[in-house]
Amino acid sequence: MADSVAHLLATVFGLGYAPVAPGTVGSLVGVGLFVWLGQRLVPGLIVAVVVGLVGVWAARRVETMSGEYDASCIVIDEVIGQFLTFWLAWHLRLPSVWVFSIAGLVYLGVGFLLFRLFDIVKPPPVRQLERLGEGLGAMADDVMAGVYAGLVLHLIYRWGFPGVLWPT
Repeated sequence: MADSVAHLLATVFGLGYAPVAPGTVGSLVGVGLFVWLGQRLVPGLIVAVVVGLVGVWAARRVETMSGEYDASCIVIDEVIGQFLTFWLAWHLRLPSVWVFSIAGLVYLGVGFLLFRLFDIVKPPPVRQLERLGEGLGAMADDVMAGVYAGLVLHLIYRWGFPGVLWPT
């Protein structure tokens, strides 16, 4: 029973079996989770901690069952990484834009692309964190990629291109 629950959670209810780009599909869930809860500090923090802890447990179980480390069907790590991209940037005081405005959609698009970039390229220490194993590595590399993407998203707004990305 626990293995089935872990598999369901690690694959985000089967989305990890998307025929094309399952990691991208998982990232889209992270965007939706941010839009739903992430703009509020405490609920977002609770979501991040719960998804992170559940993800480590579920990923470890699935890795043990399948014998495959960080299998592509495990996408709960993309959910938390993408969520953290937006949650971190938002709470570092990005402007209060309604996420369904043009500026908000640009914000979501840029953050989405940044997270996918850091998740794929894996700059240090993202790649090193991936090697931790035991489910922790599957989650930790995406958390770090999300932190990088969130910080870059914040810096783009603060020092980069606010007139291009967000009306000032």
